[in-house]
Amino acid sequence: MPVTEINHYNLRAPREIMQVLRDFYCDIIGLEVGPREGFSSYGFWLYIGNNDVLHIAEYKGEAQLLLNALTTFDHVAFSCTDFPAMEAHLKLHQVPYSIRLVPAINVQQINLKDPVGNGIELNFYLDHA
Repeated sequence: MPVTEINHYNLRAPREIMQVLRDFYCDIIGLEVGPREGFSSYGFWLYIGNNDVLHIAEYKGEAQLLLNALTTFDHVAFSCTDFPAMEAHLKLHQVPYSIRLVPAINVQQINLKDPVGNGIELNFYLDHA
């Protein structure tokens, strides 16, 4: 029973924050809202191509919601292309970020936070040519 791939990750938030997260992940990161069939609850599924990778679900007060708390979740990572275009896009939208070169795996990274503080790592694989 080997694990073969990541299916998706889920963020829960009150409805008004859900919309902020949806807009950020679509407008800044480049995901797209797609079908979310079979659910009566409020939420969004965000896609890369045909794959739903981020689910945003409504928090309705079922348990205590912890914001800005230390957790074990650090970041999500996406594989990307066109580093200069992404960097220009982040600057245009005044999104703070840092850059890290990881020669051991031939990657240049852009690291940033979403509007509620979740880490995002954008990986750009360097060409050997």
